[in-house]
Amino acid sequence: MTVQARPDKGFHRSQHPLRLARVAGRGWWRLVRGGILTIVFVGGGYQASLALLSAPFLDVADFVVRGHSQLSEGEVLTLVEGVSGTNIFAVDLDRERRRLLASPWIQDGALRRVLPSTIEVFVTERRPLAVARFSEQLYLVDAGGQIIDEYGPRFAGLDLPIIDGLGSVGTGTPVVNPDRMALASRLIQQLATTPEWLDSISQIDVADPYDAVVLLSDDPALLHLGGEQFLERLGFYAELAPTLREQVSGIDYVDLRFGKRVYVGPADPSRGVRTRRLDGAALVPAASEWATAARPGWSGRGVDDDTPR
Repeated sequence: MTVQARPDKGFHRSQHPLRLARVAGRGWWRLVRGGILTIVFVGGGYQASLALLSAPFLDVADFVVRGHSQLSEGEVLTLVEGVSGTNIFAVDLDRERRRLLASPWIQDGALRRVLPSTIEVFVTERRPLAVARFSEQLYLVDAGGQIIDEYGPRFAGLDLPIIDGLGSVGTGTPVVNPDRMALASRLIQQLATTPEWLDSISQIDVADPYDAVVLLSDDPALLHLGGEQFLERLGFYAELAPTLREQVSGIDYVDLRFGKRVYVGPADPSRGVRTRRLDGAALVPAASEWATAARPGWSGRGVDDDTPR
């Protein structure tokens, strides 16, 4: 006789116990295999990097220098000479850039790897603004007052004005006064808009940071221009100069800081240093209008003019 038992719906036995075990085993195997592959790849990468760092064909052998004009290629390469023969991937570009910037000639610089064995060097040189005179020494300076190099025959082709009064020498590198340098920079940059005026300037004195004094190439008179309106004052002098020379034999200086009132210092040492006021077109005043004006310690204001310089 056959007996049939009803299945108990509250109890379900796994139909695939072996399949679950296989799935769990595969998961662990994937982890192990992934770990092994990671070790292989890391080890292989390390070995490959060692091979690259020791490969002779990757040693730096060539350089390309761009952006230089005053410095020669050899002078630039001297700044990064330790790179030659080094593996190209081992070159510390930031460190070599700092070495470039240590040169007073170089305002900015950068290096780039070019595989397999070339380093490109890019430089931006400082632009000399003038020749600064400190005692008997001459130096090239830029618009910010940076001492670039000692002036010598190598730079004779640079047509630059000479600036006196920028600062002091002391026992070491000359120290540039920032206020005086700022005055000189404003003067030269303004004159650069009219090249014929800039070319005519031979010397500049900025010992007084509020009064730029210039000497023209074809005129022995010292021209006091103050701290602004340089072009206007030079143009005014150009108009007055012929009449001034007729009225004053030998001019030491002309002070142009007070608008239409101009003060002229004769160059005759026997008569002392005096000023003569010229109001607009009234260029022939009586002799009684001459007035003594001792220049040392002078307040910088006209005899009867309250116009600030």
